[in-house]
Amino acid sequence: MITIAEIERGSIAEELELRIGTRVVRINGEKVRDGIDFTFLLADSELELETVDPDGNRVIYELDRDPGEPVGIVPAPDTIRECANECVFCFIDGNPKDVRGSLWLRDDDFRLSFTYGSYVTLTNLGPRGLQRLIEQRLSPLYVSVHATEPDVRIRLLKNERAGLIMDQLRELLDGGLEVHTQIVLCPEWNNGAHLDRTIDDLWSLGEGIRSLSVVPVGLTKYNLNRPVRPLTVAEAAESVAQVDRARQRALAERGFGWAYSADEMYLNARLEVPGTTYYDDGSLMENGVGSVRRFIDDLDASLPTLPHLGPGRRIQILTGRSMAPFLMERSDRLSQALGGTSVEVTAVTNRFYGETVTVAGLLAGADLLDAARGREPSPGDLILLPAETLNQDDLFIDSLPLRDFRRAVEPATVLPAWEIPDALRSL
Repeated sequence: MITIAEIERGSIAEELELRIGTRVVRINGEKVRDGIDFTFLLADSELELETVDPDGNRVIYELDRDPGEPVGIVPAPDTIRECANECVFCFIDGNPKDVRGSLWLRDDDFRLSFTYGSYVTLTNLGPRGLQRLIEQRLSPLYVSVHATEPDVRIRLLKNERAGLIMDQLRELLDGGLEVHTQIVLCPEWNNGAHLDRTIDDLWSLGEGIRSLSVVPVGLTKYNLNRPVRPLTVAEAAESVAQVDRARQRALAERGFGWAYSADEMYLNARLEVPGTTYYDDGSLMENGVGSVRRFIDDLDASLPTLPHLGPGRRIQILTGRSMAPFLMERSDRLSQALGGTSVEVTAVTNRFYGETVTVAGLLAGADLLDAARGREPSPGDLILLPAETLNQDDLFIDSLPLRDFRRAVEPATVLPAWEIPDALRSL
């Protein structure tokens, strides 16, 4: 069932006098299990809604609407299906004890995969669950494969059901679904010959496997070498070469790249990030595949459009150690484009998670604040923060509020920025 969280004004639901807190238990006699069911079952024009109101009264509503006319019910978020695995590389195990509670959630929910593109393992889905995906055409899905050899995947995920992955993928593909796949690469676990085997197995399943992203394992000071270690430079470079061989085959046989090394693979291997054409349509940027290239290309293209702030102002850009070199290379050009404004790029060391974590999005407020305090703030100073370090409540990952950060660096102005050019133009 779903619970009504909001009713849109002027809608059918408002005309029916449905109440917030009412539960919708069946539609046209079919049980409503969650928000996906709710959306799927609302496709018919003639609807019978079986509900239970906040007082416990069971009420049935019948309605006939024009095709596509919204009912006006906004359901409460579903309870998230949690992970049944104990992956040896699980980032949750790398959290410090004082991290905020929401970051302890081990989600492995196919609904999030379909809705938001998050990767799931399928280990908590039996035959009925897989059949539901097919019946409701929940495609494309995003699946964390990691390895196709049953014993290797079982060892990685510590779950006997993990060995079923090839059979599960075949069933989904036979049902007409498309799947994007991912490998989190762990040295001495699923790299080398295991990586070649996984690439070949996934390729053999046909065009229903839409892509393969290879991402290096991310470890913090709390789970480093317990039991997984980071890739060495040589191992990262070898893995990039393996993916490139698969990519050349895909280009020759299917006309698009199919296999992609994530940005962090190139950075770990100390290789130049590929050009835009490597990433085909760029649809995997949310998985760290091509986001660096897009960021630097957009920044370079924006330079002629930036405001002329002039000398006398100072801008400090705080970022993670991964992105800092790209910004440092462009700081002089950025300064010139702004009319002589001083631009300083600060590579922030992650003490909250440890120095192995170099991405900007996982920087804690305290670490950013320490970096910002490296110089005395003056009126007119601007501090740019990566916007991805904040949640929707303007809290950093260590629960420091943005307002406290701003007070600590007054009189400087603090701007969280998704895109540096947009933040500068907002001035």
